[in-house]
Amino acid sequence: MSKYITVLFVMEIIGTVAFSCSGAMLAIKKHLDLLGIIVLGVVTACGGGMIRDVLIGNTPPNLFIHPIYVEVAIASAVVMFIIIKTKKFASLFTATAYDWIMNILDAIGLGAFTVVGVNTAYSAGYGDYLFLTIFLGVITGVGGGLLRDIMALQIPAILRKHIYACASLVGAILYIILINLMIPSEVALILCASIVVIIRLMARQLEWNLPKCDFV
Repeated sequence: MSKYITVLFVMEIIGTVAFSCSGAMLAIKKHLDLLGIIVLGVVTACGGGMIRDVLIGNTPPNLFIHPIYVEVAIASAVVMFIIIKTKKFASLFTATAYDWIMNILDAIGLGAFTVVGVNTAYSAGYGDYLFLTIFLGVITGVGGGLLRDIMALQIPAILRKHIYACASLVGAILYIILINLMIPSEVALILCASIVVIIRLMARQLEWNLPKCDFV
């Protein structure tokens, strides 16, 4: 049991760091000050989990009960600010590199929080409600990025980016399948999170997109 909790906690911390850094990078790109950078980092890292907790009546949300996630998010955002402010690794923050770094951070955060969301649904006793369980996994994965983009006044990535929410959906469904097949939870967590990350990175590399249409 302790091993399982450790795997879950590590997954949450990885997702928190990744999403906080992506929120901080967007805030810096939008020329926000240090407070704005921290706020966008925390919202990106903790927003999806907060939406999930409110939906299932888990109040106050987990981020207020266990502030370590907010603390990690703040620290990550500040570190990102310092790195860019002092121009450390400046070559990594060209326009092209920015897009790749954001994609990698979003992929890691998306994978980690998708499986955490599904796991939370099971822990709360909603495992028999398939649609709710999947939805909670996806909203935990994409919710923070959704709030980040809205606050930054841009179209949310889940509505325009290469196979974003769909990757989360695949990870959530696969996690449920593996759990029902009695696969150990820690194995399912790592495997499904990794698959979400791989799908996102491949979608970026191979330019996978859902169909679009334009007015003539």
